[in-house]
Amino acid sequence: MMEIEQLNNYNWAALKEEMKQQAKELGIDQIGVASADPFTELKQQLIRHRELGRESGFEEPDLDKRTNPALLFDAPQSIIAIAITYTSKLEDAPRSVEGARRGFIARSAWGMDYHHVLKDRLQKLEDWLREKVPALRIESMVDTGALSDRAVAERAGLGWSAKNCMIISPELGSWIFLGEMITNLPLPPDTPLTDQCGTCTKCLDACPTGALVGPGELDAQKCISFLTQTKRVVPEQYLRKMGNRLYGCDTCQLVCPVNRHKNWTHQPEFEPDPELAKPLLLPLLKLSNRQFKEQFGHTAAAWRGKNPIQRNAVIGLGNFKEAGAVPDLITILLEDPRHVLRATAAWSLGRIGGEAAKNALGQAAETEEHEEVLQAIASSLKKVDYTAEERRLDDKL
Repeated sequence: MMEIEQLNNYNWAALKEEMKQQAKELGIDQIGVASADPFTELKQQLIRHRELGRESGFEEPDLDKRTNPALLFDAPQSIIAIAITYTSKLEDAPRSVEGARRGFIARSAWGMDYHHVLKDRLQKLEDWLREKVPALRIESMVDTGALSDRAVAERAGLGWSAKNCMIISPELGSWIFLGEMITNLPLPPDTPLTDQCGTCTKCLDACPTGALVGPGELDAQKCISFLTQTKRVVPEQYLRKMGNRLYGCDTCQLVCPVNRHKNWTHQPEFEPDPELAKPLLLPLLKLSNRQFKEQFGHTAAAWRGKNPIQRNAVIGLGNFKEAGAVPDLITILLEDPRHVLRATAAWSLGRIGGEAAKNALGQAAETEEHEEVLQAIASSLKKVDYTAEERRLDDKL
């Protein structure tokens, strides 16, 4: 009751406009306000998504918590959504050449881990609001919170929910990070934007694995961004499609016409280091845990640890058919204690081919005991016996 009395004397519309005008000073590129009503339509979509087996497994498992702010916060009145931009172009990018092959880190993991940056911006916003409204209560979240960042951003009018499942801001494009705070402030909500994708299907057409199964529908189990972050053996049908991606995939954003010529460089925390955005692949294979943390620990790409990055480096070397990597791949195949790395090395050796690769695969077949590795070895032994002509045909498929 006391809280309600303390909140009764404010001009909430004026406060909202003042907050938006203050955004740039707080390091925030866009602010919108959404109602705290349940996301009823989203819940039905999530139920269907789960029934079809399209979840990544990284999400909050409780669908009620993902769609009902009242389960996360006592008497929510509004949700403030924020967006900050990140860099999309790499200046002075090092070249990937034979003998010095490089992988690629998605733009969302360039520079400092965005979770920390957004939490800093949300804290600045909270401090500013608390000066205006001492009775403020909030619950902030970024990416790992229960609510869907994109659903909140869409309702708050930051952008529309696009066919590639991204939020696209008319001004900023989709190169944006999203965060939100549930509040006890009865701020008037903004109006959601209407869909502006129109008849464009560039993102659906360009998706390497067909993970975008329809407009606004993503099968996370096929998504390369998801696959780069898993810790398991990547299904063989996706290995060549992964190319040299080490973390994430930007394809559906790169082909989006709205993103054309948009490159944001005013958030200093996301300034990319070219050597980290496009690291050499071979040195990654020998990184210790300490070295991995020193090199990547400050980035969003580090959250799953070094194993997925090393597995993806093995895949990249195989896709490059980097003959110079064969000795290191043989060592992994025959000596690495991680079966995921051994299986992936077997696949890469099969892609690269040659007598040394063939002999190592044959040797491994005699000693290996893990079923997934044995399957990879058997498949690769067939490939190393290809003729040169068969290899050329295989590469075209």
